[in-house]
Amino acid sequence: MIVDGHCHAGPGDLLTGPWDTSAPLGAYMRRAAEAGIKKTIVFAPFHSDNHVANANTARIVERSPGRLIGFAFVNTRADRGRIGHLVEEAVRKYDFRGIKAHRAHGGPVTRELCDVARAFGMPVLFDVAGKPEVIDLLAPQYRDVSFIVPHLGSFADDWNAHIRVTDQITRHPNVYADTSGVRRFDYLVDAVKRGAVRKLIFGSDGPWLHPGLELVKIRLLRLAREDEAAVCGGTILSLLRGAKERSLFAGAPTNGMSS
Repeated sequence: MIVDGHCHAGPGDLLTGPWDTSAPLGAYMRRAAEAGIKKTIVFAPFHSDNHVANANTARIVERSPGRLIGFAFVNTRADRGRIGHLVEEAVRKYDFRGIKAHRAHGGPVTRELCDVARAFGMPVLFDVAGKPEVIDLLAPQYRDVSFIVPHLGSFADDWNAHIRVTDQITRHPNVYADTSGVRRFDYLVDAVKRGAVRKLIFGSDGPWLHPGLELVKIRLLRLAREDEAAVCGGTILSLLRGAKERSLFAGAPTNGMSS
């Protein structure tokens, strides 16, 4: 089963660019179906109120049952002190399966965020925006939390970030990277050569990037069938199954979780 591990969905309200204005899924859903993508992880574009943004995502997921999987978007600055509340609502009310955060547009990763992710057993899709060094601090401190680094560390073609993240996913058992928007293809090739293929997760960064085009990059890696299946869905589904199992038994972690 092919799973797109990185797609935005719904309205933003900041109006500075496509990334915080609107992420309509109409064309994306058609393109994904044509490419053979069966499931897609979705989360809000940047928004001034993530309580509202996550509710918007939940309505979108509800309209496509079995097709879309929701992640809760959090901002470690604006949501400080209430990340536990936001994620608990996302899990218990919306059945979301992971957390999305962004360093440049939402603040640095914090213990509050990591503690909440640990409590619910949820993977954290954390965009380091070209500054992956923090992963070397997070990964050993939270071995029981899975961190996924989008864009192999940089949407801006920062080759230094690609190299460092490749090193991190080979060294840290709980660190993964998605392939969305990686234009310098040979850095994906290098990650495979260095033995990190089972730590790569296919993502498109839809709806703004074409999911079929992003998937072609995975095909062009010429992976063994089992490895391609892992990249295209097996690895992320394994992480999500763990999140579901642990969230069923998680207590209410909404108090005492501030960094």
